[in-house]
Amino acid sequence: MGIIERIKEIEAEMARTQKNKATEYHLGQLKAKIAKLRTQLLEPPKGSSAGGDGFEVTKFGHGRVALIGFPSVGKSTLLTMLTGTHSEAASYEFTTLTCIPGIIHYNDTKIQLLDLPGIIEGASEGKGRGRQVIAVAKSSDLVLMVLDASKSEGHRQILTRELESVGLRLNKRPPQIYFKKKKTGGISFNSTLPLTHVDEKLCYQILHEYKIHNAEVLFREDATVDDLIDVIEGNRKYTKCVYVYNKIDVIGIDDVDKLARRPNSVVISCNLKLNLDRLLSKMWEEMGLVRVYTKPQGQQPDFSDPVVLSADRGGCTVEDFCNHIHRNLIKDVKYVLVWGTSARHYPQHCGLGHVLQDEDVVQIVKKKEKEEGGRGRFKSHSTAPARISDRQKKAPLKT
Repeated sequence: MGIIERIKEIEAEMARTQKNKATEYHLGQLKAKIAKLRTQLLEPPKGSSAGGDGFEVTKFGHGRVALIGFPSVGKSTLLTMLTGTHSEAASYEFTTLTCIPGIIHYNDTKIQLLDLPGIIEGASEGKGRGRQVIAVAKSSDLVLMVLDASKSEGHRQILTRELESVGLRLNKRPPQIYFKKKKTGGISFNSTLPLTHVDEKLCYQILHEYKIHNAEVLFREDATVDDLIDVIEGNRKYTKCVYVYNKIDVIGIDDVDKLARRPNSVVISCNLKLNLDRLLSKMWEEMGLVRVYTKPQGQQPDFSDPVVLSADRGGCTVEDFCNHIHRNLIKDVKYVLVWGTSARHYPQHCGLGHVLQDEDVVQIVKKKEKEEGGRGRFKSHSTAPARISDRQKKAPLKT
């Protein structure tokens, strides 16, 4: 029996099992088995040197955004309108068969936008090049899930389920669970608050399913069984997602209003070029990019080429800013002067731990090199040669 058949068999058993207090341990073990099998499904076959399926697209710019959706929802048209890059669009499905990159120039930054082939139900099992599409989505800073506003809400649920089945968590944060394997000592289970979804016995059974018999587990929040399995697997990617409802020109204004009021949602129309500016601002807001301008000492700030930081790519502190310019710069920093919304007064003397905000101006003040032997009449030694033979002889006077 293959891995996919075993997964379907376990899912059928979970569907038959009633959910109550007596069966929660059995359901927890079944969830752990499915997670293990899906991890095996994503691993490359034995004997192959490749790291996995995916499209060869080099990272470029200050951020990467992936377009994901069903075929014929307007992904290629949206890429063409936002970036100017031509992506073939037609009235039939699967027009795009590979990954087509484009660059969005927005707020003095460059954002890479990827047009991916449409995925279908069963993409996590490899149908329709689904694994390659999801592999690119895992490497993105933001996912734009493009949906047809005239279709049913089931499309959004299908896409979310396909992405979550391969370890991509949309608009979620990592669970506050501390987990560490040990060599000896058994399993240590603790929590900082009362737990309603997981107890010590269920945790032991899930760990034994993974053949882990020595570990430390500490719950800092009331997490679920799925959160515990995600922490044990350790290969989950937590990504922000914006739901883009296209083709709003073919539905009523009341339906458009309902879609626009949903969290993390933007309504657009590529045909009539409606609300594209709102989509760009929403992308900028979700990516959390921070532009920092440099100011040389005694000169005006340089507003032409900002240093772009983000919390997902390194961090937004002064130390991250210095490392972005040069790795060895942080050794010579004495203090930093900051102008902008993160400063309490202008300018503010800041240390390396100060968190910068968008459009801040930073001036780095370096340490002065100390002269050896003191200064002025307090010098401990002369600059003259130590030996008489090393002294330069004066040229003879001309007579």
